[in-house]
Amino acid sequence: MGEHSIGLILLTGMPGSGKEEFVKVCMGRGIRVLRMGDFVRAEAKEKGLAPTDENVGGLAQKMREEEGFDYWAKKTAEALDDRLTLVDGLRGRAEYILFHKRAKSGIAVVAIHSSPNVRHQRLVARGRSDAPKSPDEFEQRDVRELRWGLGDVIARADYMLVNETSLEDLRAQVEAVLDDIAEGNKACVFVN
Repeated sequence: MGEHSIGLILLTGMPGSGKEEFVKVCMGRGIRVLRMGDFVRAEAKEKGLAPTDENVGGLAQKMREEEGFDYWAKKTAEALDDRLTLVDGLRGRAEYILFHKRAKSGIAVVAIHSSPNVRHQRLVARGRSDAPKSPDEFEQRDVRELRWGLGDVIARADYMLVNETSLEDLRAQVEAVLDDIAEGNKACVFVN
């Protein structure tokens, strides 16, 4: 790695923007991955909640309100070590600040952007239990996540990938970002 080595990659983006594809490329490169959503889903399961967006998103919101907006980041940060790690699911400034304080080396924030129409189609097509059942439910989810500060961390990202075309194009962008990070660089925009 370069002079300013990156040890922590924080991934952000609206639901359905393509974060999972970024995760897959990282895993293929042997980069350790921690998903903040896994910590939320695990706590929901412990509490006996069904894995719906209403339950999981509601729990995420409740714990942020009761314990602070960095609650899930604290849970995730407990698992950090010296390895290069991708943290998937950065949702707000409080989380970024916590990771910045806990990181043992540099941080790079990567945001993936897709239009609302494209994201809605993707969320419905993937058919998960938390997929929006209507356009109104999709809108409510976006509003909830933006309220957590998601727009702020997207706007301040070191890398911005625009994912409006093919998986191949997105994967090429991800590879370019990871190459750039490996070289110790930062602050590029990739548009397909």
